Amino acid sequence: MSLSPFFRQLRSAYEAELDDLTSDSEGRGVLRQRLAEKRKELGFLVKMIEISPEMVAVVFHQAFRFVQPAVLNHLLSCDADDLPDWDAVSDAVELAPWAQDLVDTILAEPAGPWFMTLAVALEYMHSRPGPVARATADDEDTDGEDSDDREDRDDDDRYDDDGEADPHDRDAAGAYWLADQGFDRKD
Repeated sequence: MSLSPFFRQLRSAYEAELDDLTSDSEGRGVLRQRLAEKRKELGFLVKMIEISPEMVAVVFHQAFRFVQPAVLNHLLSCDADDLPDWDAVSDAVELAPWAQDLVDTILAEPAGPWFMTLAVALEYMHSRPGPVARATADDEDTDGEDSDDREDRDDDDRYDDDGEADPHDRDAAGAYWLADQGFDRKD
């Protein structure tokens, strides 16, 4: 999987937006409440879907179940102008019932179909940090590891029978992310 410069930049902006919503100034977890507030403000936020899509895309946090990862992996290699519309990718995800009204509101906007594809891709990157972190490292290949070795790993092995990520792979994903940020790798 190859990560386009467009998604490489948006990934960090999306993660930062979620981080900002996660806790209040006293360190209490308030993500659920803040996302509920953002979802209520969607009528206003739709004006920002082209300017700051990451600020709007968070309303779809945990709204998708990804059923066709190959389609989504391909999305991450696209630039902003090359993204397919929602109709082309909607079959690759299952939408949570609570999110249908939000989707309808977005799709009523001129850039809505493009934005829905973008929102799915951002949430997919957030939910699958291992492959995305490896894709970035593959593109830059700064850590000295042979990219063929990384590609030979089976991504399905990263999850146990309950769908939980293997702690070793989370550590590896974190190491790749830190290397992408300019830190030296420990291993």
